[in-house]
Amino acid sequence: MSDSLAPAAVEPLLTGRFGRPYLHREVCESTQGLLEPSGPEGATATCEEQTAGRGRLGRAWTAPPGTAILCSVLVHPPPERRVQELSLVAGIAVANTVEAVLDLAVQIKWPNDVLVDRRKVAGVLAEARDGTVTVGIGLNVNQRRDELPRTESPEAASLLTVDGVRRERPPILALLLGELEGAYDRWLEVGLDALYVELAPRDFLRGRPLVVDGVKGVGAGIDRSGRLLLDMGEERRAIESGDVSYQR
Repeated sequence: MSDSLAPAAVEPLLTGRFGRPYLHREVCESTQGLLEPSGPEGATATCEEQTAGRGRLGRAWTAPPGTAILCSVLVHPPPERRVQELSLVAGIAVANTVEAVLDLAVQIKWPNDVLVDRRKVAGVLAEARDGTVTVGIGLNVNQRRDELPRTESPEAASLLTVDGVRRERPPILALLLGELEGAYDRWLEVGLDALYVELAPRDFLRGRPLVVDGVKGVGAGIDRSGRLLLDMGEERRAIESGDVSYQR
């Protein structure tokens, strides 16, 4: 199975402005470092292997070469939009993509994880720099169970370990970029309200006992500004960011 994410395999499948220009490397430290802030909106970088891939809060993100979709997309959101919401915007795009591929329900764990059957298949990292945001996405596609990290919480999975099907990555990447472009454009026009109907039903943490940076409570949903709501008895707190653990 030919499964390269090289331009010749991906560019003919693109239907919108995201993915143009398209920059690909066989190996790089991180796709987050390949895009210049001065680049056009929708510029996309991919690679087959990252040597210093990272997730949120500095956590490492690793995958064997040629098994995952590792990409970053450059966007230039206007000042009136809360860039903190972009992790959820991208998470919705990834969730829509995974649901289309697997035909299974997908959940979003605030603020940036995408889960299938309580297992993490993808993560998002949105980093602001010089008035732009680079949205990094790692989607596990063809890793075998023994190739996935064992220290993840939630437990890591790939599309392959979910249903046993090995897939070509270029069509999945093209679908993902189209979903991301659509979600981003709706967010530009209205804000997170435009995507809330796709976000709220997928909220993995709602109703679960949580610990957020040492504070205990129960997940009470995600508000329309993208903040995690934490019920602590008589008090409800809106969390902008934090390290979340939950009771299984």
